[in-house]
Amino acid sequence: MTLQEYFEQHNKVAIAFSGGVDSAYLLYMAGKCASKTTAYYVKSQFQPAFEYDDAMRLASSVGVNMRVIELDVLADSDIASNPANRCYYCKKRIMSAIFNAASSDGYTLVVDGTNASDDVDDRPGFRALKELHIESPLRLCGLTKEDIRKCSYEAGLFTWNKPSYACLATRIETDVTITASDLARTEWAENYLFSLGFRDFRVRLRDGSALVQIREDDMELYKNNSSAIEEKLGREYTSVKLDGVSQVCHGDVSHQSLLLTKEYE
Repeated sequence: MTLQEYFEQHNKVAIAFSGGVDSAYLLYMAGKCASKTTAYYVKSQFQPAFEYDDAMRLASSVGVNMRVIELDVLADSDIASNPANRCYYCKKRIMSAIFNAASSDGYTLVVDGTNASDDVDDRPGFRALKELHIESPLRLCGLTKEDIRKCSYEAGLFTWNKPSYACLATRIETDVTITASDLARTEWAENYLFSLGFRDFRVRLRDGSALVQIREDDMELYKNNSSAIEEKLGREYTSVKLDGVSQVCHGDVSHQSLLLTKEYE
């Protein structure tokens, strides 16, 4: 089945929309092929401002209405306590909010951007999708991340080469309580590195220190800005550390990167 055929068969769909590569292409195709579609974006403490801005821009560019749902995820102790299966509770809360909003708008089908490259057996959040009967057309149609980037490029979507991005909560170690202030300083630190030209990276919080993880290709950029980075981030962290080199498969792209072990997203 092609994605076009899927939307011809399911022509009234609500899209769980994040503004990332996968959900952006899904929304684009739904806008083209379905008779009615709405994007539902959940705005919480876990999403940085640029994700919301990208989502708004993409929805506007493809001519699909986007409904924003405000959600206080930290009010849920199962999420804020940050257990190993936090993603399950978070995904369940977010998708339930989307499902309820979509139902009130007359939708009976909610779909998300899970693709054929995603390892659904290794991520607790996917269990929530199954429980809520959320469908994943990209996965059902066999579209991999590489396929989606290629199709997005051909469609002229600015998201085609957007780096994979996991929510801000993944920067905090499992079983360490997530606070709004820690999320805010993480976003602040990563925004600073973005401004210097870094793209695919993380700033982890480890015992009050900033653990910076970048691609090996960006080592020269880091060296050229190391003093400024240490001075800037030192305002909010007790110290700034650069992680060691390790091989990583980061979602869709395998490359040499500064340590991003399997526990990280």
